[in-house]
Amino acid sequence: MSRVAFIGLGVMGYPMAGHLAAAGYQVTVYNRTPEKAKNWVAEYGGQKADTPREAAENAAFVLTCVGNDDDLRSVVLGANGALTGMSQGAVLIDHTTTSAEVARELAAACTDKGCAMLDAPVSGGEAGAVNGALTVMVGGDKTIFEEAAPLIDCFAHARRLMGPSGAGQLTKMVNQICIGGLVQGLSEALHFADKAGLDGKAVIDVISKGAAQSWQMENRFESMIDDEFDFGFAVDWMVKDLGICLDEATRNEVSLPVTELVKTYYEEVQAMGGGRWDTSSLIRRLRALK
Repeated sequence: MSRVAFIGLGVMGYPMAGHLAAAGYQVTVYNRTPEKAKNWVAEYGGQKADTPREAAENAAFVLTCVGNDDDLRSVVLGANGALTGMSQGAVLIDHTTTSAEVARELAAACTDKGCAMLDAPVSGGEAGAVNGALTVMVGGDKTIFEEAAPLIDCFAHARRLMGPSGAGQLTKMVNQICIGGLVQGLSEALHFADKAGLDGKAVIDVISKGAAQSWQMENRFESMIDDEFDFGFAVDWMVKDLGICLDEATRNEVSLPVTELVKTYYEEVQAMGGGRWDTSSLIRRLRALK
């Protein structure tokens, strides 16, 4: 099996790297907090590296899953970044949700080094990462995508090449625009049902069989009703992602009024101390309104 480097062992990266190790790949990990890398090696085997460069040396594939554009530039293009350690012909696969601009920038840098890159953001949250059931949206070259498919399949139940470099990130933006609107709509619906004196769980049992059904409804309605928000994707990250969407919309002269409004609502949740609550916590904002 190919030697693989995995950089970034957060909520998503830790189990994703674990699936690669379980599949038999020789995995070397790097994390800015060394203790996480140490714990990962204790759980899955493999090796840990002190720098992204060290992790990437002799790796056929280098996978990254970090926080934002600046984090990605640091671990890939920095003085001890992964690209400085990658050999010609190696492939960088970035699973971070970033701007399409940085995806294209890194793809060009990889080409200059004789390497290749796929921007491959994921959807499915922590549960999808743990269960190996993520959806992966990919931008890049078709041949490289096909070479990387066996790795991606270790933690994904669906993957698709969406177009050239940046297309994966643009598709993830579409995903986040949809989720933001859906969660706000579901929050308003459940809040309305409660104020109308209805049994919210009974309401969802009925309407989820019809046209209103969604993944958010099926998987988050109970915790929303119970006012529990320790599941999945955090508000802080959604604010970051919706900001990326709005920046891209500005460049493309696209109007996204609902997305802009929902971002301000998430910022209000942050102000309530809910930055680490999951994204379904929009309903808590409604409950706090007078």
